[in-house]
Amino acid sequence: MEKRTLGRTGRQVGVIGLGAWQLGADWGQVDEADALATLEAALEAGVDFIDTADVYGDGRSEQIIARLLRAHAAAVAAGELTVATKMGRRVAQEPENYSAANFRAWTDRSRRNLGVDRLDLVQLHCPPDPVFASDQVFDALDALVADETIAAYGVSVETCDQALSAIRRPHVASVQIILNAFRLKPLEQVLPAAREAGVGIIARVPLASGLLSGRYTAATVFGADDHRNYNRHGAAFDVGETFSGVDYATGLEAVERLRPLVPQSATLAQFALRWIVDQPGVSVVIPGARNAEQARGNAAAAALAPLSQDAHKAVHDVYDELIKPQIHDRW
Repeated sequence: MEKRTLGRTGRQVGVIGLGAWQLGADWGQVDEADALATLEAALEAGVDFIDTADVYGDGRSEQIIARLLRAHAAAVAAGELTVATKMGRRVAQEPENYSAANFRAWTDRSRRNLGVDRLDLVQLHCPPDPVFASDQVFDALDALVADETIAAYGVSVETCDQALSAIRRPHVASVQIILNAFRLKPLEQVLPAAREAGVGIIARVPLASGLLSGRYTAATVFGADDHRNYNRHGAAFDVGETFSGVDYATGLEAVERLRPLVPQSATLAQFALRWIVDQPGVSVVIPGARNAEQARGNAAAAALAPLSQDAHKAVHDVYDELIKPQIHDRW
């Protein structure tokens, strides 16, 4: 798998990683055996970057990943596997909660959950706007790097403005942002600014919560414990995290417009992932997977040839006509 430098971490990571939200909660039940099989299949397919968070299943995702790390101790020791986690969403989203004492407690908990002495990469998990302007916040993160509690830190963001604020911080290693065929705004300023600053870009929600897999229809029913049911209108957290904030019916229409662009040898999901990999400045894309087959299919997107200019133009055309009027100014 092609490898790229993950911003200021200096680590080389494969362009397709694995998002581990599904393995913790909010996507329907995934039992531990299936979660471990998914992780193992991803590694076998060349994935060497896993993204999780302390809030996914209140630590369940991190604890399952710890079992994988124990089983691959040699690769971990050699720096061949990178695990990024996130912190800050287990408390009320008030700026004063983003304190040095809490950072220490949260990173200590994640180190215990993951069974490691030092965390590879810790990201603030979509914090409130005032956090990005706080020198004390970033001084506290610098202190964690200095005492080797963490190797590097980044920020996961909801908006392009937040991303640009983070990129201006001198020690931010990476920015995680929603980027997919239904979220083109980061291409305008965020990716160029990150390239200029040497900040890594981790592209999340790459399949728009599964819409861009092409597997769903108007008749699809999502379970009560699936955020694609209960957060469709932003009742639990930012609505942009569910279907990228796109109205479900509009998303289905856009998918049908994109489907003819998919090469014969690929799936729509692989096409959507390859589209992101093609964007200059992207370090790694982190699709989720609920089983081994999905993990292998996602990783295979890295082997696709870059998409044609016509395909890229068609994605922009569909976005401009159907998606942009709904969401472009929101995030």
